[in-house]
Amino acid sequence: MYSNNRNIKNSRGKKHRKNLKRKKTSKIKLFIYFLMFQFLFGIGTAPWIVYYGPFNNLKKIIVGTAMSSFTHQYLATLFLSDAQIAKIRGVGGGTSSGAQNQNLNDINTANHNEQIECKKIQGNKFSGLMLVIHDPTKVKIGYTSKLGVEGETTSEIAKHNNALAAVNGGGFQENSSGSKVVWTGTGALPTGIIISDGKVVYPKNPDQLSIQKGTAAITKSGVLVVGDHSIRELLNENVVEAINFGPTLIVNGVDQTRDSFGNSIDSQGAQPRTAIGQRKDGAILLLTVDGRQGLQMGATIKDIQKIMEQENAYNAVNLDGGASTTMYYNGHVINNPCDKFGERTVATTIIVKH
Repeated sequence: MYSNNRNIKNSRGKKHRKNLKRKKTSKIKLFIYFLMFQFLFGIGTAPWIVYYGPFNNLKKIIVGTAMSSFTHQYLATLFLSDAQIAKIRGVGGGTSSGAQNQNLNDINTANHNEQIECKKIQGNKFSGLMLVIHDPTKVKIGYTSKLGVEGETTSEIAKHNNALAAVNGGGFQENSSGSKVVWTGTGALPTGIIISDGKVVYPKNPDQLSIQKGTAAITKSGVLVVGDHSIRELLNENVVEAINFGPTLIVNGVDQTRDSFGNSIDSQGAQPRTAIGQRKDGAILLLTVDGRQGLQMGATIKDIQKIMEQENAYNAVNLDGGASTTMYYNGHVINNPCDKFGERTVATTIIVKH
């Protein structure tokens, strides 16, 4: 009798433990399902909260970053109309920055030396490097030796030209016909112009009156010319080196708020960036900012403008960025290009000769 009671108690104990285990398992499953629901709900609602909520700065950064990436524009276009995207980015409705005339006489290039400084730039969302070139006459335009066929990396172009330093330059076309202009491809042909060593290298038969947006040009005396200019205007100013991209960042010490098309200067979001500027003492500033790496998204155009302002740039212009952003110095690439294959091939560079 005692044995039977003991067996009954053991049986009841086992059932009780099994029931507790089942309840515990059910609670864990329920918690996991709850987390999965929250995760999926968050993914489903996050875009609507971001795009239609009160978070204007976040909205502007995400839309600008997506639309300037060219491969991930769907992150904005799936949820917003063209008109909504334009409104968020501040596209249209403004005056072109090209209207302000640059005073070239404000720049003193008479006194310079061979010194080159390399400075680290640190922001909340990015890190970068700046080269300060104290002799502006050493700054030239380099371009692919296979122009019209394929591009070359920034370091290859630098080595071909026996350059001490280099950064990537202007944009380039997807195909050799020039019928479709995007910021991807092999770098065979540039967008805009190339003037090198006083000669118009590209295009072969230029329209000298055609306005080039976002010019980055160097005169024979070493003055950086920025803004929107025709080839004829550049040659009349004794320009011997030139490419273009944009937007123009600073003119005569004044921050620009609109690009050449009247769009907000800060409508492109955070990306890797490259830019060139010049101080009043003639020193040229070459800047690269890394991005698309972990938590470091990169810099906005406004960030680049602010850096140039802090470094006393009197004139400055933005260059091609994204996966093209590269800085070469003393025989090595010293920044961290975000392209998965390393350096991207490009059409043009800004080089510093020995």
